[in-house]
Amino acid sequence: MTTAPSSAGATPQSDTPFEFDLAKIVGLDEDIQGITNHDTPYPLIDPAPHFAAKTFASKVVLVTGASRGIGACIAQHFARAGAALALVARTEDLLNSVKAGIEADVPGARVLVFAVDVRDTAPASKAVADTVKHFGKLDILVANAGMMRRSGARLAAADPNAWWDTLETNLRGTFNFIHFAIPHLQHSGGCTMVTSSEGAHARVPTESDYSISKQALNRLIEFVSIEYPDVRAFAVNPGNVWTDMSRGSGLPVSFNTRPELVSATMLHLAAGRADWLNGRFVSAPWDLGEVESRYKAAILKRNALVHKLALP
Repeated sequence: MTTAPSSAGATPQSDTPFEFDLAKIVGLDEDIQGITNHDTPYPLIDPAPHFAAKTFASKVVLVTGASRGIGACIAQHFARAGAALALVARTEDLLNSVKAGIEADVPGARVLVFAVDVRDTAPASKAVADTVKHFGKLDILVANAGMMRRSGARLAAADPNAWWDTLETNLRGTFNFIHFAIPHLQHSGGCTMVTSSEGAHARVPTESDYSISKQALNRLIEFVSIEYPDVRAFAVNPGNVWTDMSRGSGLPVSFNTRPELVSATMLHLAAGRADWLNGRFVSAPWDLGEVESRYKAAILKRNALVHKLALP
C-alpha cells in the first residue's frame, strides 16, 4: 500500500489557516429539545441500587480504553455492581493501576488486563478469546477507546496520515472488538455499547476526522442491531467530560459532565432498563425518563435517533 506523503506544516497556497469560530459549527441545535440535561447521575439511573444488588454479579464485561478517564470509571462501576472485567488499553502500567484501584475498592474483584492497541486485529481477537477462555463467556462489550486530534487544519491542509489515524483508532479499533465479540454476545444474549460523541452530529470545522469517525460508529451500532437482533447495541454520547482527550481538543466549550454520569447511563442500558433505545444514539446528559415519557412514541414511529435523510 502506498503511503501518502505527510502535509504536516505545509499550507497550500489555495488554503489559509483556519481561525476557530463557534458560530461556524453546524449541527449544535440537532438535539432533543425541551428536556432536562444532567451533568451527574440522577435518580432514574442512580448506580447505587446496582452496587447494592450486585446486578452484574454473573456478567463478564470487556472495556476498551479502560486505562483512564471515562473507561476507567465505567470499569469501576461495573466492578462495584459485581461484574468480572477484562480491561483493554495500550499502556500496561496504567491498566495495572486501574486494576489495583478496582481491587482495593471491590475486594475479590475479578479483573484481567490486556495491553493492546485496538487497531491491531490479531491482538484484539486474542483479548476477546482469552477473556472468554478465562471467564467462560462474554456478556457486555464497552468499546470506549478513541482519540481526538486538534490540528486546526482544514481538509486541504491536514496531514492525511494523521487524519486516517483518527479513523483507524475510533472506527477500526471499535469494529475489531465488536467483530470478535458478537458470537459470544449472541450466545449470552448480551449487549455492546460504543462511546460516540456530540461530534457525530456537530460539524466542527477542522475536526472532520473525529466527526466522521463518530458518525460511522453510530451507523455501526445500527448495523449490529439489524444484523444481530439478539444483541442489544447502543451508541452513547458521554457529553462534555473533562478528560485527557478533551483537554487537548482546544474546543471552547464547558466540560462539566462527570464521567460517573456516563458509567451510570451504561449500567442502566446494560441492565435492560431502556431496551426500546436498542440500535440508537443515546446522549448520557439526556434525562432518559423525560425522553421516554415525552418522545418514545414519536421516536419509534419515525425510527428516530439514527442517521438518515429526513424532511420535517
